[in-house]
Amino acid sequence: MIAVFGGRAVRVVVSALAGCGAGIALYGLRQINSSYVFAIGGAVLGVVVALGMDVYGRTARLTEVRITVPQLSELTFVVNNDAQRVAWQLFVESVTRTSTQQLDDNEGLLREALTSLYGLFATTREILKSSRPSTSKNGFTVESLAVTLLNRELRPFLSKWHPILREFEKSEPDLTESAWPRADECRRDLRQVQMNTREYVLAFARLAGVQDPHIMMGTETRP
Repeated sequence: MIAVFGGRAVRVVVSALAGCGAGIALYGLRQINSSYVFAIGGAVLGVVVALGMDVYGRTARLTEVRITVPQLSELTFVVNNDAQRVAWQLFVESVTRTSTQQLDDNEGLLREALTSLYGLFATTREILKSSRPSTSKNGFTVESLAVTLLNRELRPFLSKWHPILREFEKSEPDLTESAWPRADECRRDLRQVQMNTREYVLAFARLAGVQDPHIMMGTETRP
C-alpha cells in the first residue's frame, strides 16, 4: 500500500514539475522574437506528427482473418501490424523446432522431442511477455490463441510425460529409450500433440499473412 501511494506521489510531483516547466517555457516564448516562436512551434508540431505516424503505423491496416483450428472450431480475428508481428514470431519459433515435425516409431529420441516442446513453451511465454496485449471485440487475439496452445496442448503433455521419462532415465541410466516400457505410449501421445500443435502453427501463419506455410513446414499443400 505504501509503495502504491509512493508511486502516485512521485507521479504527481513529476507532473507538477513538468507543468511548471511548460509554463516557464511558454512565458519565455512570449519574450523572444516571433520568428523563433514559429520555428519552435513547427518543431513541436513535427514531433507530434512523427509520434502520431508511429502509433498509426502500429495500429493501422486492420484485417479480419477467419481461421479454423480443429480443437477450437472456426475463429474470427481482427489483426493489425503488431498482432501480425507477434504471429510471425510465434510461427517462426514453432516451425523451426523438431517439436512440430512428426516422429515415427524408432526414429529420433523422445527426450529430444520433449526438450524441444519445453523450449517452445518457454519461448512462446517470452514472446507473449515482451509484446503488448491485443484487443478484440469477440475476445479472440493472437495472444489468447498462443495461451490456448500452451495450456491445452503443451502443458498437459509435458506435465504427464516429462517426470515419467525422467524417472526412467534416473532409475535405468544404462538403458536406452527403446527399453522403456512406456515408449510406444509416449510416442502415440507425442504424435497427437504434434498434430494438434501444427494446426496452431498454421493458424499463426494465417494471422501473420504467410502465403504458403506448408512449404516452410515441409508438408504438402492442401487443395
